[in-house]
Amino acid sequence: METTMTKRIYFDNAATTPMDPEVIATMTKVMQENFGNPSSIHADGRISRTLIESARKVVANRLNCSLSEIFFTSCGTESNNTALKCAVRDLGVTRIISSSIEHHCILHTLDRLEKEGVQVDYCKIQSTGEVDYDELAKLLSGSDQKTLVTLMHANNELGTLNNIARISDLCVEHNALFHTDTVQTVGYRKIDLTQIKVHFLTGSAHKFYGPKGIGFLYVNGENQIKPFIDGGSQERNMRAGTENIYGICGLAKALDLACDNMDERVAKIKELNMHMRTRLKEAFPEIRFNGPASVEGSLEKVLNVAFPPSSKSDMLMLHMDIAGICASGGSACSSGSEVGSHVIKGISEVSDTPITGKPVRFSFSHKNTIEEIDYLVEKLQAVFV
Repeated sequence: METTMTKRIYFDNAATTPMDPEVIATMTKVMQENFGNPSSIHADGRISRTLIESARKVVANRLNCSLSEIFFTSCGTESNNTALKCAVRDLGVTRIISSSIEHHCILHTLDRLEKEGVQVDYCKIQSTGEVDYDELAKLLSGSDQKTLVTLMHANNELGTLNNIARISDLCVEHNALFHTDTVQTVGYRKIDLTQIKVHFLTGSAHKFYGPKGIGFLYVNGENQIKPFIDGGSQERNMRAGTENIYGICGLAKALDLACDNMDERVAKIKELNMHMRTRLKEAFPEIRFNGPASVEGSLEKVLNVAFPPSSKSDMLMLHMDIAGICASGGSACSSGSEVGSHVIKGISEVSDTPITGKPVRFSFSHKNTIEEIDYLVEKLQAVFV
């Protein structure tokens, strides 16, 4: 029997997530009651300052680091830019090692730094999108330059997880700095910074059911960098500009909820991913799963597939949108680009069989259902009839 749906179905949670009602309630209360400027010394200002520091404590506790190592920013992109550019400007980094399938906010920053004289080396990747650890070790051992390694924890298009503990060990062994973009994994994986040596780490609230326009940067206390944005003395003289109090409180609430419910949410999302894989394989035997071959060892919320080459697949995204289904062809930050996904191109180049067909990224939430997946598959089958 055909499944019917009366609302839009959202399978684009790697791009952004809907705000949790409890987060909205927290932010609304702050908006209504706490409008004081945190830099003001009167009572209203002090209350706002207390709210910010309480939120900072939440982030620090969840990452198991010092409060003084957490700085609030506008987003993951600002955090990543700050880490890379300040490492070069303030810490003497002259060489950066990365991969060709990082987020564009990393790759474009590296392009800029390379033009300014920084040596940029791109480590080989495996066909799943995971970094080649042996190649990384060779790159680290082959130079005495002050080096920074920047590799994301989970690829935003594939769901491939890099072993950041292993990368950290290699960086420690070769006296290199390590920056990791954890925008996709904060709230979905436990990160304990007392167990992994990281110099810079980034997160963004809207990926774990918080508001857009607010993120954070972890800076290891051993690293003394100067402000990326000049102005006032906000964020302990590290990030000028009046603080986004409502966003900061929303981020903290969302992170608390994500971490408190992590096991339950991840289990639900894993179930959805596995069901999607099964249904798609039944409906399209020639379909290809890009990245990890199974949900095990990957970030459960992301599933990237390549549908068999067909003239009908060119309009697949439009057909899904008309059917009320939200998905993507890659990173939302590259939406509208006529150039194909650099991530798919990267793994295709190192694969035994190059990727053909139409790549689509489905990304799940604990709010999705099995019924929504069944409806999606029915609609996809109708497109290719």
